[in-house]
Amino acid sequence: MSPDRFPGWPHWLPIAAQRPRMSPDWWPWVASRDSLTARLRIASPRPFSVRLLAQGVTRPRLDEAQALGLPHRTHVWHREVLLRLGDASWVAARSVAPLEGLSGARLCTLGERSLGSWLFRQPNLERGPIEAIRAPAVTGLGAWRGDAGPWGRRSLLRVGRTRILVQEFFLAAMAADLSLPSR
Repeated sequence: MSPDRFPGWPHWLPIAAQRPRMSPDWWPWVASRDSLTARLRIASPRPFSVRLLAQGVTRPRLDEAQALGLPHRTHVWHREVLLRLGDASWVAARSVAPLEGLSGARLCTLGERSLGSWLFRQPNLERGPIEAIRAPAVTGLGAWRGDAGPWGRRSLLRVGRTRILVQEFFLAAMAADLSLPSR
């Protein structure tokens, strides 16, 4: 299925295909393969926190099911959070994972800790290719409404049998605080 056939379905592209449209200031944020949580903590002296918006079992969006290689009608675990520096939300994130393979991952116990704080401590973590999208695809987060920044990214991460599609949308407050351009 082509995203162009479904209005409102996010159109993710490989990161290299988005690079010509992206300011060099955004590239290190969108293309980095390391922990976004760690990068955010370094970028600001303000305290880092996670605001849990939603978590539980749901059906994936069409693009999420496709990225995970799942039938659309299947159920997945999902989590939506805001990554905050001080009082400002810098990133809205949505993660989805197939229910099979979740045992032992302890994702439901993260609470208001970042997923990255768990993932990047796993010695067998593998990260797939990064895809990027121009915002306002952030409207795909059901629990969050706010000012989108110019970019979102996603990649499939694996820890053993656990597969997690992590989608991160950089918000306008981050762009403003770091004086990043609008593209």
